[in-house]
Amino acid sequence: MINYFIKFILIVLMIFTPLAFGSFELWAFSLMELGILLIIFLWAIQSAIFTLRSPGVAGAQDGRNPWPVQCGANFTGPPSAIVMVLLGVFLLLVLFQMVPLPSGWVKILSPKTYALRSALSFEPSTSSFPLSFVPFFTKIEFFKWVSLTGLFILLLFWRPLGESNKTRNQLVVVIMMVGAGEALYGIYEYFSGHRHILHLDMSDSLTAVTGTFINHNQLAGYLSMVIPLSIGFLFSREAWQRGRHSGWRHQLTSLDGKTLLIGFSVVVMILGLLFSASRMGIASLLLSFSLFSFLFRGHEKRQKFSKTSILILGLAILWAASIGLDAVISRFFTATEDFKTRLSIWVDTFQIFKDFPLFGSGLGTFLQIFPMYRSFHTRGLVTHAENDFLQLASETGILGIGLLVGLFLYLFVRAVSRIRSLPYGEPERYVGIGGLVGILALMFHSIVERNIQMPSNAFLYIILWAIVLRISLGSVKRANAS
Repeated sequence: MINYFIKFILIVLMIFTPLAFGSFELWAFSLMELGILLIIFLWAIQSAIFTLRSPGVAGAQDGRNPWPVQCGANFTGPPSAIVMVLLGVFLLLVLFQMVPLPSGWVKILSPKTYALRSALSFEPSTSSFPLSFVPFFTKIEFFKWVSLTGLFILLLFWRPLGESNKTRNQLVVVIMMVGAGEALYGIYEYFSGHRHILHLDMSDSLTAVTGTFINHNQLAGYLSMVIPLSIGFLFSREAWQRGRHSGWRHQLTSLDGKTLLIGFSVVVMILGLLFSASRMGIASLLLSFSLFSFLFRGHEKRQKFSKTSILILGLAILWAASIGLDAVISRFFTATEDFKTRLSIWVDTFQIFKDFPLFGSGLGTFLQIFPMYRSFHTRGLVTHAENDFLQLASETGILGIGLLVGLFLYLFVRAVSRIRSLPYGEPERYVGIGGLVGILALMFHSIVERNIQMPSNAFLYIILWAIVLRISLGSVKRANAS
């Protein structure tokens, strides 16, 4: 029963986070954090009940910790230990940024922090102050990262996600439905002339499909993850049909309404991404389908590329062309000017990193510290660095970004090696590849945009990692057992 409650809250959050304008405002991601906290609380109760009822479970007799068994984990051993160590050290680093330190220590650990506080009369002669330039905003980001980290670790050990395809398929279907709903809603608002984002009148500023996101690039980042996962889910159903029916005629006639609906949803989401006019989002889409054309080709027939994935992309582009792609194409003609602006922001952000090389200026402090480094004229505020990785490096220093890069590379290598061990034609292999391609697409998009900082996109990013890791590990375990 507790598992059903956990799944229900998880699905509610998957729907809520993009719907509430990407959960970017304080009230929205605070509700997200409360939902995650409730999930963790329920999971802790379930674990405690299991421990009390089964004190002699496997592992207890020989002195080992029965925790992985009681939680139904198959993500045990060194992988989970390394993941939790890297995440724990990163969170401790952010916490350390908020701890008041003696001014003499700060002068040694971060000379620029001491110098800025002196220049701005922040009482540098006092006995102690933190490394973070604005500890309040670092605290907000810290709680956000703690909640997402807790969710990630929970999903790595949550039994239904690893032992049954049913729960995983339900989550994938919900993600796909939310993505298709965002695309359909955005297309309707843009082409109908209504030009609203929920209750907000955006008649004067809505120039592309945004769904319920305020910025079109944020929708593109979200769809960049959903589309590859949906493609993988579509191919997994095709592989399942291939196992039941031999020959393409039998497979074609056996297509059910669900498979056709999935294919239609993918096409709609591609339309939504194209009409979002996000140049890097479109580039991420092309990268994803380039990988699919290679990874999903038929090995039995020695195909050079996947015809199905090319067909889906071609149908979506033809449909979009029949509607009109002039506004989308015109965006690419302004790429040079926009790149110059981004390059200026990157140069100034890198200067922040150079001045705070070890511990950074404090997680979440970019908005407050960037005006002191801005070297160009702008009419508005620069709220982000237009590059997630560079901004994280400036806020957490080489220690923080090094931990996150190491964690990503470790998880990526583990996922790839285990997915490769699955046999060709295994349905779960396609879902795993789809999720992994979605992760890569978001990382590629984040080179010139803000995606990881968007709570809704970060939430889905965590879900994708959990699905990929649990699919690969669960499938390998079942294959070895058989």
